[in-house]
Amino acid sequence: MKKVLLIILDGFGEGKEYAGNALYLAKTPTLDRLRARHPWTLLKASGNAVGVPEGTQGGSEIGHLTIGAGRVVLQPLEGINRSIEDGSFFKKQILLEACKRVREQKSALHLLGMLSDQGVHAHIDHLFALLKLAKEQGVPKVFIHIITDGRDVREKSATEFIHALTEKIKELEMEETASIATLMGRYFAMDRDDNWDRTQEAYDLLTLGKGTREEKAENAILNAYEREIKSDYYLYPVVLDERGTIHDEDAVIFFNFRSDRTRQLTYCFTGEKEVGFKQEKAVRPFFVCMGPYSNTAPIVFPAIPVQHNLGEVVAKAGLKQLRIAETEKYAHVTYFFNSQLDHPVEGEERILIDSPKTPSYAQKPEMSAREITDKLVPIIADNKYDFIVLNFANLDLVPHSANLKASITACEVIDECLTKILHQTKESNYTVLITGDHGNVEYMLYDNGDPCPSHSKNPVPLILVDLDTSLKLEHQGQSGGELKDVAPTILDLMKLEQPKDMTGHSLLIHE
Repeated sequence: MKKVLLIILDGFGEGKEYAGNALYLAKTPTLDRLRARHPWTLLKASGNAVGVPEGTQGGSEIGHLTIGAGRVVLQPLEGINRSIEDGSFFKKQILLEACKRVREQKSALHLLGMLSDQGVHAHIDHLFALLKLAKEQGVPKVFIHIITDGRDVREKSATEFIHALTEKIKELEMEETASIATLMGRYFAMDRDDNWDRTQEAYDLLTLGKGTREEKAENAILNAYEREIKSDYYLYPVVLDERGTIHDEDAVIFFNFRSDRTRQLTYCFTGEKEVGFKQEKAVRPFFVCMGPYSNTAPIVFPAIPVQHNLGEVVAKAGLKQLRIAETEKYAHVTYFFNSQLDHPVEGEERILIDSPKTPSYAQKPEMSAREITDKLVPIIADNKYDFIVLNFANLDLVPHSANLKASITACEVIDECLTKILHQTKESNYTVLITGDHGNVEYMLYDNGDPCPSHSKNPVPLILVDLDTSLKLEHQGQSGGELKDVAPTILDLMKLEQPKDMTGHSLLIHE
């Protein structure tokens, strides 16, 4: 049995050699050497391969979920889309209950979520469906609270989505009952790194109406640009309709479906966990979650249970495993890798390294990679763990800033860290698999030359590093596998039996 270290380089995609490929432009002698001398292949990490509609970009959450499950897990995006198409969405009891409550109490329905068409955290079509439902159910007043994107889409595209929303309101003839009440960037509303000062600004906007006053949404966005807000991501809180604050008697539907960036704001309304600031006004509406990010609020589309994932198989074999990452990606190597279960499996230990506190990781492209490396190297030397999962966040979160120079630095820092880690894994006789969860760093400029802050649809490399040079991978240097094949490959290396419901296959070539 081999001991295995799985290194997930978040955002590590395979793309063309061009002026927007930070990985190509960076000096990465270790990665270059690995690809020249060791087996490697390419894995599909977007679309149907990760449980979302074909043509949809991959993401960290679904990437880690797929890797850990060893199979494709249908994502809420696809489930919601299908339910809208077949009409079952409009019969969901939780949604009907929210509409019923506000009708009976003559209160307001609040639709809260990110306005985007990429389907990473939310989708504008889901908001349109909720508006249609509200009209069908005779909801007296609907307030829309927009979270602007600027990361999974072009940095300055919010006005296009707002225009589409206002046209939909007109199409549904809801001008008298539906209005955009607030705007704010995801920097405030969707923090996941315990920056509670940002979450407080979002909560105070929604409950107290604290924000910059503007008359029209489009003008608010353009005015923000004039004030040198460089991206919709950072849009400061804006109040458009002062009547739109959230009250106890109201209902709120948070239509984001991805769980990691919804929890902090959700907890402010549900009270299920202590929040990191003193709430001036504790508001407890009927709060509905589109996806599985609350233990107390009703969930429209709960997580699909996954049995016999990679962590469970390793645990049942009586082996010890470690998960290590910095704060920004800690949930990914734990909660998502374990098929959306919070608790560690038997024999699993976890190490969290704090992410740096900075508005943009372009200001600190090394993030906490060196600290993670310094922590991990002596652990590898101790040979305590049979299976280790490591995440480096740099190649995802630095490119999200659309800063090419900083992203090149991030690549070089990661290469430096890999050098140190691989030196120790060689000494300790660990087999190493290096892969990505989705693409990003290799595609940072659109074809027209504009900065691209979002994920790509490119495949990701899978590199095998082992002292046994006879080990080979299928599809050497080419596409052919998928992310779901990583777990079976690891089990094959560790001589552990692959469960029947793990539908990926090992990429090892057995002579």
